[in-house]
Amino acid sequence: MGIPTVFIRTTGCNLRCSYCDTTYAYSSGTKMSINEIFTYIEKYPSKIVCLTGGEPLAQRGIGTLIQSLLKKHFFICLETNGSFSIKRFAREKSVCVSLDMKCPSSGSSQEMLLNNIGFLTKKDQLKFIINDKKDFLYAKEILERYKPLCPVFFQPVWGTDPAMLASWILQEGLSVRLSLQLHKLIWGTKKGV
Repeated sequence: MGIPTVFIRTTGCNLRCSYCDTTYAYSSGTKMSINEIFTYIEKYPSKIVCLTGGEPLAQRGIGTLIQSLLKKHFFICLETNGSFSIKRFAREKSVCVSLDMKCPSSGSSQEMLLNNIGFLTKKDQLKFIINDKKDFLYAKEILERYKPLCPVFFQPVWGTDPAMLASWILQEGLSVRLSLQLHKLIWGTKKGV
């Protein structure tokens, strides 16, 4: 968060989370070749690329795109919803897997591959989007059971009170980071920033 990054948003997602803020990525998009993607991202000075969605791991050519980005010395943040195996990408030195574990209020928690947590390394991150106390307790239980090696982020669902989430974190003494959607604080819900 806070580091200039070029975003590549993929179209298509296998989940329908209740709080999804990118429902337009379910089906809207422009088909692009890898060369067209490079033409787009090379307009920006950042060498950090975030692959997000939709769900990037649902894309047939995502492995080829990642390898092409790595050959051009980009650092990649791979944002994934936790329902596909991350094993083939988690050990890659220049790929940070940002694993978004869905909590009960999302309606998609049953789709999570919890064994993905064991593939995360110190360079990766585990994120929980928290809507209510039930989500918070669910995330806490996952942390206690799986003991991830990477940094953990608790992010409030947009529009809920971040102070409440902060108080729960403090009350429980959890060693997690409170994350906010910085781009929305700066630009609002505008697309393409």
